[in-house]
Amino acid sequence: MARLPSAERRRQLTEAAIRAMARDGVPRTTTRSIAAEAGVSLSVFHYCFDSKQQLIESVITTITGHYVTVVKEALRPRATLEETVRAGFQAYWDHVRAHPEEHMLTYELTQYALRQPGFEHLARRQYELYAETYTELIEQLRQAMGLRLRVPVPVLARYLAAMTDGLTLNYLVLGDDSAWTGILDTVTAHVAGLVREN
Repeated sequence: MARLPSAERRRQLTEAAIRAMARDGVPRTTTRSIAAEAGVSLSVFHYCFDSKQQLIESVITTITGHYVTVVKEALRPRATLEETVRAGFQAYWDHVRAHPEEHMLTYELTQYALRQPGFEHLARRQYELYAETYTELIEQLRQAMGLRLRVPVPVLARYLAAMTDGLTLNYLVLGDDSAWTGILDTVTAHVAGLVREN
């Protein structure tokens, strides 16, 4: 087995945990099954992670990072504000459609953390991370396009997190790709209205 830096080994184990949890569910995924998925010994897992809590936090952060990277790349100034906002939402939506199992896992992680004594703070951290992510994306767009907001950044960030959370869950339950173009157009128009100058 090749010797990797600990940060790279943690990344490898986190990605293995995402695959295993998405396939088997959070409660049925063990440290042993994650180590097997990553092709490492159990001792390597315990060297990289002190606890299951630490692992779950790494999983949440990594999944969020997967789609944030895509959205950041798409969220560059375009001809109009609506086109710019729509490109960001479309990039997120394309990720949801391409990786539904990852997005489904985020909801399972929330429920697991809320029901597991001592893990509740992870669910809170998960949703704080969503708000922080939207804050960063809003600031990126605001600076790039010289925008003023009609609502405070923290309010808009939490609103966007709640809205995309609900839309994502709705899609995971109902599917129906044909309905989402109109929904994304509606969301884009609404959000663009919130970030225009008065």
